[in-house]
Amino acid sequence: MSKPAIIVADSPLSEVNVKRWRGGVFTEAMDKIAEETPIALIYNGISHAVMLATPQDLEDFALGFSLSEGILQDKSELYDIEIVVQEQGIELRLDVATECFVNLKEKRRNLVGRTGCGLCGAESLEQALRLPSVKNTEKTTPSIHRPSRASIEKINAASIQAAFHAIQTKQVLQQATGATHACAWVNANGEVQVLREDVGRHNAMDKLMGALAKLPQKNTGFVLTSSRASVEMVQKVAVAGYNILAAISAPTGLAVRIAETYGVTLVGFLRDNQFVIYTHAQRIKT
Repeated sequence: MSKPAIIVADSPLSEVNVKRWRGGVFTEAMDKIAEETPIALIYNGISHAVMLATPQDLEDFALGFSLSEGILQDKSELYDIEIVVQEQGIELRLDVATECFVNLKEKRRNLVGRTGCGLCGAESLEQALRLPSVKNTEKTTPSIHRPSRASIEKINAASIQAAFHAIQTKQVLQQATGATHACAWVNANGEVQVLREDVGRHNAMDKLMGALAKLPQKNTGFVLTSSRASVEMVQKVAVAGYNILAAISAPTGLAVRIAETYGVTLVGFLRDNQFVIYTHAQRIKT
């Protein structure tokens, strides 16, 4: 028996005919839905991972994923990206520095498994929690080897509140489909400067990190996510060198401990006129 043909989309949303039931009555309607597409990341001709992601901002995704996974240490090590639409998905063909490719091949040689939830390519439990090296292991004032992307000056609580309201108006895909997450860079005044969306929260964060890596060094600000603050989200923020992550939903216990150890201010349960600070509260002022 032949396998049924499945159409893979190369655009972020599509429309379908639906039958809507409301108040005991059926009506015919058109509904917009967010797309998820297999995205293959191929480095110097070798396939490394296939992720399910919303097919937009793919160059940002490729760069952000490569940096957060430690495949690249700097954007200058990525020479070119070719986006190739195939019948079964999209290939991101990355041309990277030889040293990065050699290291990636060595890593793959011992690869025993991977997950699709932000731990792609982990060879061991220790590698699953890959983070910058810690000079000072005191949890209160860790000194870490990571790029300084944002000032550690304090952020007003009012700015976090302003960002909470602003991000909701800027999520174009979410407003159309109700199915996507967003991650944003917010300045000290609570203004959303850069925003990326995806059906996967990790993908949205990688897209944001990729977009920010292309820009000059940022001023004081913070990262905001519409999702929960899982450990992978904290990892990506810490590896990129940002100091504050605010999440509209809850954090996990491991995410809190990672944030505490690596000097990330973690804010959760961001709602209208309220939020909870889990770590390094000194950066948030009234």
